[in-house]
Amino acid sequence: MKPVVEVKNASVSYKIRHGASPTLKETFLNALKRKSHDVEIRALREVSFNLFPGETLAVIGGNGAGKSTLIKLLARVLPPSEGQVIVRGSVSPMIELGAGFNPELTGRENILLYGTLLGRPTKDLETNSLRIAEWAGLVDAIDLPLRTYSSGMIARLAFSIATDYVSDLILIDEVLSVGDSEFQAKSKVRMDELLKSGASVILITHSMETVKSLANKAMWINRGIVMKYGLPTDVVEAYTNA
Repeated sequence: MKPVVEVKNASVSYKIRHGASPTLKETFLNALKRKSHDVEIRALREVSFNLFPGETLAVIGGNGAGKSTLIKLLARVLPPSEGQVIVRGSVSPMIELGAGFNPELTGRENILLYGTLLGRPTKDLETNSLRIAEWAGLVDAIDLPLRTYSSGMIARLAFSIATDYVSDLILIDEVLSVGDSEFQAKSKVRMDELLKSGASVILITHSMETVKSLANKAMWINRGIVMKYGLPTDVVEAYTNA
């Protein structure tokens, strides 16, 4: 069985401008001297792992650790600066819930818009729109403009659209913290259903309980470096004791 995800020594680097030459003359002289003001930031450093069908990997770490950069690599939003990233099959990226929504369109129209962006067939979206709205608890608001929705309602709608279709790989960036406790419990039940269907999941979370209850693999990243990778209990222990 081939893995759904293969990441081999993947690194991501950014170049940012650090300061600037105050005059045109100095800019010209620096160019002649090949003196650069660019500073390289290493967001990820030589990350390697495999993920097989039905497995869930939880990625933990502090803010700025490189977690979201890793998710964007797997969503094909960013290319690796070095190394190789292979993703086999369809992907449901839940990176920024609601990104791509149009506030002037209704909830029903945004189901078609967002679902199309995720690669869903239009006919399936039309057929399943009421089911998607019902699961999100938004049947009464489905024909209202999205600008009338709260941020929680928008996130619930996006989550419902993204998880209504079983993809080979689901990428989640703190989605399970959306909504009240009842919706969070409902989201976890759906995640369990997706896991049983054979979908692979990569989940970014700050909840150690979520890591231990949902994942069978875990990865701790700090400043772009994988500090520990393995069983969730071992990784959580290393992270909390650091």
